[in-house]
Amino acid sequence: QVELVESGGGSVQAGGSLRLSCAGSTYSRNVIGWFRQAPGKEREAVANIYKMHGNTYTYYSASVEGRFTISLDSAVNTAYLQMNNMTPEDTGMYYCAATWAPMGDRKLLGSKEYSYWGHGTQVTVSS
Repeated sequence: QVELVESGGGSVQAGGSLRLSCAGSTYSRNVIGWFRQAPGKEREAVANIYKMHGNTYTYYSASVEGRFTISLDSAVNTAYLQMNNMTPEDTGMYYCAATWAPMGDRKLLGSKEYSYWGHGTQVTVSS
């Protein structure tokens, strides 16, 4: 069983930064992803990171490319999402998720491709 716990959410002003954490033992799952969901909107993929033999590969949505950075510290079983230059459009509940996916077809994965989810952490960006 994989359990994921997010933390680090909060309220910031536009232009500010937050770092989210996702703690959990993902065992054989080789992909960790971050999603967000704003009220009344569908859950949106933000970023994911593949890990294999000490190498990592990252993918981002166009809306966060260049502002957000996903990373992984396997020694403490924690994934991070560093969010910089935030805008009110970044407001929402942020979830991390884990799954196994083929390395030969690396990409930004959708929510249906994930097996395990955390309960989320709220992020609010004010203008």
